[in-house]
Amino acid sequence: MGKRRVPDLYRAPFPLYSIKVDPKTGLVITAGGGGASKTGIKNAVHFLDLQLVGEHQYSASLLHSHDTDTRATMNMAVGNGVIAAGQDGTCCLMRFKHCSQKEEGKDAAKDAGNSLQQGNARRRAGKGDKGGQDEAAGSGEMSDMKDETPRISVTGLAEVLSDLNPKDPLQKVVRFSPDLSLLLTGGTDGHIRVWEFPSLKKKFDFKAHEGEIEDLDMSPGNKHLVSIGRDFSCSVWSGSQLAMGLKWLETMPQIAEKTYRYMACRFGKVEDQKDALRLYTVQIPHKRDRKPPPCYLTKWNGKSFLPMLTASCGTEVISSLAVSDCGTFLGLGTVTGSVAIYIAFSLQKLYYVQESHGIVVTDLAFLPDSLKGKNIKGNNETAMLSVAVDSRCQVHTVPNRRSFSIWLVLFLCGLVVMGVVLLLQYLFPGFI
Repeated sequence: MGKRRVPDLYRAPFPLYSIKVDPKTGLVITAGGGGASKTGIKNAVHFLDLQLVGEHQYSASLLHSHDTDTRATMNMAVGNGVIAAGQDGTCCLMRFKHCSQKEEGKDAAKDAGNSLQQGNARRRAGKGDKGGQDEAAGSGEMSDMKDETPRISVTGLAEVLSDLNPKDPLQKVVRFSPDLSLLLTGGTDGHIRVWEFPSLKKKFDFKAHEGEIEDLDMSPGNKHLVSIGRDFSCSVWSGSQLAMGLKWLETMPQIAEKTYRYMACRFGKVEDQKDALRLYTVQIPHKRDRKPPPCYLTKWNGKSFLPMLTASCGTEVISSLAVSDCGTFLGLGTVTGSVAIYIAFSLQKLYYVQESHGIVVTDLAFLPDSLKGKNIKGNNETAMLSVAVDSRCQVHTVPNRRSFSIWLVLFLCGLVVMGVVLLLQYLFPGFI
């Protein structure tokens, strides 16, 4: 449980603020940058190819870098081939496509053929038709040589204003609804804005909190929206109507009011319970003391919103929260760069690396059980990606614990029973 080194999976040339895994293409998408300041630090979205090396280790290679000009992506959601990126006070939507060089080569060859037939007027001076044909043939040969090289194309779709703070507009969080029919944003003006997707017709725009919105998430079926603000509140919404406010302190009556504030929220499934749902929230101290008080994790019933369990998660201030797709594991990152994985059922710490990153962990993402039909977890119970302001992307794994087959256990039990019976028959003739 002490300090250990986790090798870097990837290092970007700019601070990283968000990371997502696209289950359809298997791409790892991470983004960040230096913002509008003229420091020479670029702003970009990077697309990584993740590969399992052996049973426990991973490697990643950069496939494509998409420049976002003067705006750094601070938060991001990915769904159905679309990235919703929070950049200043806007939500920028981009479509990405993952294809091979062969597919692009065919399209390029087709375009080149059409342009040659039409007598492309933009041909370089001094080049005749033969030169153009040679150039096209050359590009065709190159495409044949690189048929299997993966390529990423990114096109801008639209932008919507997601924060109208007159002083310093900033989108703090963005989510797609589980069925990808809605796009949800929250920012420093305290408003939640909901758009229908992909039409981007605004559905709701309402004041949810006094001050900044820290986090939000939507339950399956789009029934409830949960939001967290810096005003010490965690609210449950039905549409744009307030359904209830959550009170985690009811489970910890010894803690005074307004000494803690909510920091993050996530819905999660319950393994082997199809209809069950859980909500997880993180509470951090409102003020920092010389002797830092602990942060807390709370598990709620995701339908009745009654608190089920609250547990301390250490004195390092939590900066990010993630839930695995199966709902079995929770991931936590801290402002001091530490990374931990908890068991969702008991809220017990399973994995911990102190100061794995040099500074604030900005986002976490669990790997799905499979990517494009391939086992990506290897011989691990779970694997989680982390990014931080130190520009590093790391992968954290929990190896499978050794277990015996149930049939082997039953066979051994049968042998024990048979041995006891034979021993009794030997000691007490006529026992059977």
